[in-house]
Amino acid sequence: MDNQPTNVVLVGPMGSGKTSVGRRLACVLKRDFFDSDFEIIARTGVAIDHIFDVEGEEGFRQRETQVLKDLCEIPNIVIATGGGIVVKEENRALLKRDSFVVYLSSSIAQLVKRTANSKSRPLLEQSSNREQTIRDLVNAREDFYQEVADVVIETTGKKLYAIINEIKKAVLK
Repeated sequence: MDNQPTNVVLVGPMGSGKTSVGRRLACVLKRDFFDSDFEIIARTGVAIDHIFDVEGEEGFRQRETQVLKDLCEIPNIVIATGGGIVVKEENRALLKRDSFVVYLSSSIAQLVKRTANSKSRPLLEQSSNREQTIRDLVNAREDFYQEVADVVIETTGKKLYAIINEIKKAVLK
């Protein structure tokens, strides 16, 4: 148990279940839970789509990097990240440094279904074809998710507790 990395960080595309899984996983591992997107909202006092409108994606990504740096300083926590956190090389280096990174992988169909009613995903809001946008984002980021992952957990069609158990086994190895 001593060789266990400090933090467990969940990465994956929007709709892969990072926040739901992270919350539950934190309870099971008896750790605090942080969601990088929620942290950004708490710090700025505005919604993420507002940051995208005012500062663009680049402004948002800079805020995301700062939040990730700060969260990585807190020991023994579970962190759910935004789907695009892996696009910046600096973030990938932070993730690989001393965290146990879990990539929650899902089918495109499941991601489309899970994001269908969401109104707070700026990269989807501007899209006329949500499925194609999700497919493009996953294709663009897949290698980055794989690069940072200590373990890949396929979530398609699985119940929350089954996903949690798989992660727990991998973390406590």
